[in-house]
Amino acid sequence: MKIRGERECTQCGTRWSYYETGSIGCPACGSLHSVGLDERTEHTDLRIEFDLTPVRADIDEVPTDELAERARDRCREYVRRRGFVNAGDLRDLDDAYLVAAELLHVADIVVRELDLEEREALYFLSLLRDADDDERPPPEEVPRTLRAGRGLAYANAVREYRREIRTWTDDRELTAAERSALETLGEHVKRVRMLDGDISPRTAERLVQATRELANGLRGDELAFMQAQDRLEELAVASPE
Repeated sequence: MKIRGERECTQCGTRWSYYETGSIGCPACGSLHSVGLDERTEHTDLRIEFDLTPVRADIDEVPTDELAERARDRCREYVRRRGFVNAGDLRDLDDAYLVAAELLHVADIVVRELDLEEREALYFLSLLRDADDDERPPPEEVPRTLRAGRGLAYANAVREYRREIRTWTDDRELTAAERSALETLGEHVKRVRMLDGDISPRTAERLVQATRELANGLRGDELAFMQAQDRLEELAVASPE
């Protein structure tokens, strides 16, 4: 959505930036009545805290499936409210979003799985321990039985990020190569989703890397754009593994 981020309170005259506070309320008097001072700018990056501390606090008191259900709810809310365009600037597809998305999907598997193996439970607990510190487990640590959780999480994350890129480029003229790269990225996402995320964690990682390089390329880094094109081409010939 496009908003006027620089605000002035009509009650007390205080000026503040919605982009920094994430609140329409005046930080001085609390009034909700203000006027915009700048041009309308695309802004989807809502300020939201990702904190799993309350869930971890009960780790010794409640069953694993209940922990997973609570973690899933917190991750779903965080992912739902996050965005990637801040005051007209395209932000990165960051680790915080990726690991929250993975925990969301892995927790859903844990909730539904009746006979959870020890390695699966330990991996879920490792995500719960580190996710709100933006720590993503390396691909080799993902259990074979949970790789679809990471694959689908990353595919969905890239899908949402690609949508935000589209929003960000609405007022920009893309080259044919840039449009082609974005379309190819979308095709890879569709393929992974058709496989229900059942790809190797390394392939999922390459999808993320290609997305990040493409974003840097669209922001003006020509070398990153060429790297993105090469990586997208490699993904096109890669097997599901």
